[in-house]
Amino acid sequence: MNQNTLLCMENISKSFPGVVALDRVSLTLKRGTTHALMGENGAGKSTLMKCLFGVYERDSGEIYLDGEAVDFKNSKDALTHGVAMVHQELNQALKLTVAENMWLGRFPKLTKYLPFIKEGEMIRRTREVFNSLGIDVDPEMKMERMSVSQRQMVEIAKAVSYNAKVIVFDEPTSSLNSEEAQRLFEIIAKLKRDGCGIIYISHKMEEILRISDEVTVMRDGKYIATRDAASITTDEIIRLMVGRELGERYPERTTEIGGTLFEAVGITAEYSSLSDVSFTLRRGEILGISGLDGAGRTELLENIFGTATRRSGKLYLEGKEIYNRNPTESIKNGFAFVTEERRSAGIFGILGIRENTVISSIKKFKRGPLLSKKKMSAVTREYIKKLNVKTPNEDTKIRSLSGGNQQKVIFARWLLCEPTVLLLDEPTRGIDVGAKYEIYELIRELAANGRGVILVSSEMPELIGLCDRIMVLSGGKLSGIVSPRASQEEIMSLATKYV
Repeated sequence: MNQNTLLCMENISKSFPGVVALDRVSLTLKRGTTHALMGENGAGKSTLMKCLFGVYERDSGEIYLDGEAVDFKNSKDALTHGVAMVHQELNQALKLTVAENMWLGRFPKLTKYLPFIKEGEMIRRTREVFNSLGIDVDPEMKMERMSVSQRQMVEIAKAVSYNAKVIVFDEPTSSLNSEEAQRLFEIIAKLKRDGCGIIYISHKMEEILRISDEVTVMRDGKYIATRDAASITTDEIIRLMVGRELGERYPERTTEIGGTLFEAVGITAEYSSLSDVSFTLRRGEILGISGLDGAGRTELLENIFGTATRRSGKLYLEGKEIYNRNPTESIKNGFAFVTEERRSAGIFGILGIRENTVISSIKKFKRGPLLSKKKMSAVTREYIKKLNVKTPNEDTKIRSLSGGNQQKVIFARWLLCEPTVLLLDEPTRGIDVGAKYEIYELIRELAANGRGVILVSSEMPELIGLCDRIMVLSGGKLSGIVSPRASQEEIMSLATKYV
């Protein structure tokens, strides 16, 4: 084994009931480098990393760390040996403070035998880690009071605090703004200089080519190729990922925009900075919402759907005032909401695909006092086929699916409700380029059928490529509405108007 090799995974295989997730996959990570791992959702990337991290027990294959054969039994075992992982889906104790989350399971104690924690020491250590990484977060703040992007930075700092030799980043910038992403890239550069090896999973081509030294592509649970990042192009990565050429990134705009479908007047939130936001949504239109983190994008959707308290403002659907005081009322009024946080607020992880698909329209499947399992299964299979969900069957637990396939099931759930207005909060977050296009087509199809779509996205090219108009929020206020022909500079200028 090469002396410069830090980690070597050889011929790793892993099967689940009805599906081969990994088929003799190999990966070599060199010391002081960033190795990008790419592939469509369901390609096996996260499964391979979970085999490394001790979350899954591999069926066959060998793993070598610093030349020594290792077989981690769980994540604690992996961390003890210097392998850390920053997961895409955050799993944090939101009622605890930042410092308590940082040192959970390894609290500094007053003595070896007494269960008393050195709280001051814990806070001091947290500040040291944050200062070394340039992260501006209060260690004593409760996690539940923080934005998703701040919580993501805490998770990154926690991984670094283990002094790991290998750190796996799974879609780390999916909830970070451009400034936070830049800070992450600086942290990765520092880790590389210290001899750490980075495995980086992302669907963002530009950042992959910017920070990686090597790129490995997987497809359908198999190893496809490894290339030097300096010599590979975006088009070649896409071809290796999907096994075919992918032309346009966004479906063509062919929908005829109609009259006003929905109107919000003076929307002001009770517990956020959202203030006096007014806009209209036309029939057949995809209205994008842009803005920096904290601008009020998610809060606006939550106020419209009734999951956040509205202090003032009025809503009108087809000219008639509606109230949307809670999600149940909003669904009855023809609204659907695909949330940003898939795992915590979108899916029911312990349930199967069938239950997750029908749960918002359960009355459709009643037969007297009972539910028709046959009818639910038939509808679920129809949507699995229509949306190209990769799964053995409709009984599969949704938590075992890739992020992109989970998102498709959530779309199926809301399509069954036949919504008039669809609210989408970062609907393609952490989803590969092939699955993104399928979701874009689905959104376009909904608009073409006369629905209205409101789309929040942190990806400027996505807003420009998909939306008919783009509404920009800044500091909780509406700073402007522009056409998709507007430049990114113009949109960014509006996004910083009230900052």
